[in-house]
Amino acid sequence: MAEKIKPYKQSALDKKAQVEQMFDTISGEYDQLNRVISFGADLRWRKKVVRYIGQHGGERLLDIATGTGDLAIAFAKKTQAKEIVGLDLSRGMLNQAIAKVEGRTYAERLRFVKGDSEALPFDQDYFDAITVSFGVRNFEHLENGLAEIYRVLKPGGLLVILETSVPEKFPFKQGYNFYTKGIMPTIGRWFSKDKSAYRYLSDSAAAFPYGHAFNNILSEIGFIVQRHKPQTFGVATIYRATK
Repeated sequence: MAEKIKPYKQSALDKKAQVEQMFDTISGEYDQLNRVISFGADLRWRKKVVRYIGQHGGERLLDIATGTGDLAIAFAKKTQAKEIVGLDLSRGMLNQAIAKVEGRTYAERLRFVKGDSEALPFDQDYFDAITVSFGVRNFEHLENGLAEIYRVLKPGGLLVILETSVPEKFPFKQGYNFYTKGIMPTIGRWFSKDKSAYRYLSDSAAAFPYGHAFNNILSEIGFIVQRHKPQTFGVATIYRATK
């Protein structure tokens, strides 16, 4: 079970409410900060996710923790899916996503829904493929969220998860620790209205199970794990599994 790291240590709110509050607060600056903090690498990682989904195919796609909608929008542009849903807990993030697609020709195939990953408002066996990018570590109860994903994914359907991980080899591990604990929170403080947000993102990344440990959790839920592939020296990992 993943250690439960919360954004605001002094708050009495549960993790889910704190995460919603945090992303509402930083929604306007989220895209820009992602580019700065990852040096643009997150764009390359997401392109790989889009490629995997395109190769799998399917008419119904769900992007959980869609944030400002970049991945869901990419699916609308790059796949033939007839129904693409982006779901997020944060209304502030969804408002950013909705503004991006206003007036676009693909908007009729795409909808954004405010919802909880642990209580997905969809029927069983509904989606051909599901993605989560930098979102599973924000689940309050990781196993519950993964079980919900399993429920709404069709048999044979594909799950692709992009999540932070920790490099294991020298000197990348040492450089990663220095950057995430020292530099990244400082950048967050310079750019962000929320001084705790980027400390949380760093701390939650360090505490989250990755690699084989995360694959074991997926297997326990019932997924058939295909493979996991570290990205950029291991600072992120893409996981693929089927139902």
